[in-house]
Amino acid sequence: MDIKKYLNGQKEAVDSFLRSYFREQIRPPVLQEAMLYSLFAGGKRIRPILALAAFEACGGTAPEILAYASTLELIHTYSLIHDDLPAMDNDDLRRGKPTNHKVYGEAVAILAGDALLTEAFCILSDPSWSPSLPVSHLLRASREIALASGARGMVAGQVQDMLSEKAEPDEGTLEFIHRNKTAALILASVRLGPILRGSGDKEFSAMSRFGQKIGLAFQVIDDILDVEGETEELGKPRGSDEDRKKMTYPRLYGVVKSREIANQLISDALSSLDIFPAEADPLREIAQYLLNRRS
Repeated sequence: MDIKKYLNGQKEAVDSFLRSYFREQIRPPVLQEAMLYSLFAGGKRIRPILALAAFEACGGTAPEILAYASTLELIHTYSLIHDDLPAMDNDDLRRGKPTNHKVYGEAVAILAGDALLTEAFCILSDPSWSPSLPVSHLLRASREIALASGARGMVAGQVQDMLSEKAEPDEGTLEFIHRNKTAALILASVRLGPILRGSGDKEFSAMSRFGQKIGLAFQVIDDILDVEGETEELGKPRGSDEDRKKMTYPRLYGVVKSREIANQLISDALSSLDIFPAEADPLREIAQYLLNRRS
């Protein structure tokens, strides 16, 4: 299959929904402007696309869950806005553009992130977006995303990431940071498919293994790109992790070993999909795409 065509098509669907959803004016206007500034700053929409592809692999059709999958991008964007703040990573660039707080100030940036996170759950709690889905499936999906986003997932990983700057890297702490800060929301994205489809335990377990592996691989590759990538491709300064002495895979294992780890994780992820038919091919192709990405 043409994976770039698939990714572009699904990205356009997600973008179209998000633009339509935010067509209604939010006041004061600067709040909406700040929210949309980061939301449409050039993200690839990998998390919602993973949810859509997983739902298709389980026998559904992507439009059925487009609204709910799109919430993953709201949550991801909120996390990036906060991650860039002076109190955290203090970044000036994100996706090649000035970070939110550089444009709108710290206070509005914080509140724009808060608003995006909250708006995600406004969508998730509204069954009218897809009346054919059982409300029990939607409730389970909402809890899955909440767990991945909060103190048992992304927030915990971010706190540990900050606490571990300049610390001597160790395997246990490194894995905790990556499994929570990045992999947790990717895992939830993949699990959204079988949850909303109402798939059985076998399918849910296989999809969970896939999500765990690609989620961790995504961050390992991100760590490698911080060492090997170019600022123009990354959209942020190269070597920023090393400058802050962050706990990363290359810092602990070196680049060569880190790439071997990423390759093995993707291989394991692909094996997890063996029980699924050709409808899971987009997920297989996305896994390879993530391994070979340059930004």
